[in-house]
Amino acid sequence: MGPVPRTLELFYDVLSPYSWLAFEVLCRYKNIWNISLQLQPTLIGGILRESGNQPPAMLPHKAVYLRSDLRLLSQHHQVPIHFPKDFFSVILKKGSLTAMRFLTAVKMEHPELLEKVSRELWMRVWSRDEDITEPPSILAAAEKAGMSMEQAQELLERVSTPQVKNQLKETTEAACKYGAFGLPVTVAHLQDETHMLFGSDRLELLAHLLGTSDNGTSYRGEKWMGPVPPAVNAKL
Repeated sequence: MGPVPRTLELFYDVLSPYSWLAFEVLCRYKNIWNISLQLQPTLIGGILRESGNQPPAMLPHKAVYLRSDLRLLSQHHQVPIHFPKDFFSVILKKGSLTAMRFLTAVKMEHPELLEKVSRELWMRVWSRDEDITEPPSILAAAEKAGMSMEQAQELLERVSTPQVKNQLKETTEAACKYGAFGLPVTVAHLQDETHMLFGSDRLELLAHLLGTSDNGTSYRGEKWMGPVPPAVNAKL
């Protein structure tokens, strides 16, 4: 038997393009790094309110940097990120509450489909400039991810139930307890230690932590990320 997989939690919101970058890289590396990746749908609005933070796009200089940064990261990580035409309406006004409640319901009832449905919602809002707030849009994403229309409709009807609402709230609160002030947040549970890493630009540090987590020496000699595995073949 090989070593037991280390547990990583990824707290994310499909409204966050940086969450998409972290999501894709961790999905590609989970077998290489021998990790058990626990996807945690989270509401970024709740985290920003709790921490007193605000979206980077609200600050002029950060907003300018955001576009160039995401363009380069999109090329590097082979993730097809394209800004929505009406950025402020799509990202800052409409939000992602229903979408994240839907993903919470997916995790509760069909966890095996959570990765694919999450990816399809990101593809809609951050690649094809499509809606993720209206029921038909969410159903279309779920169906494209491989869920039957009957399954998707049933989950959509559950997004306003106390069970789903409370679960999303609890997950968001858990991220806040780890110290989150934005998303994505990766929490690595290594031996007796827990490490919270913010953003998609701490993955080299995560590789270092995983590389030294077993006995203080390099885990199979891997303390760097190495060649990027092939990107997921997501259709535009």
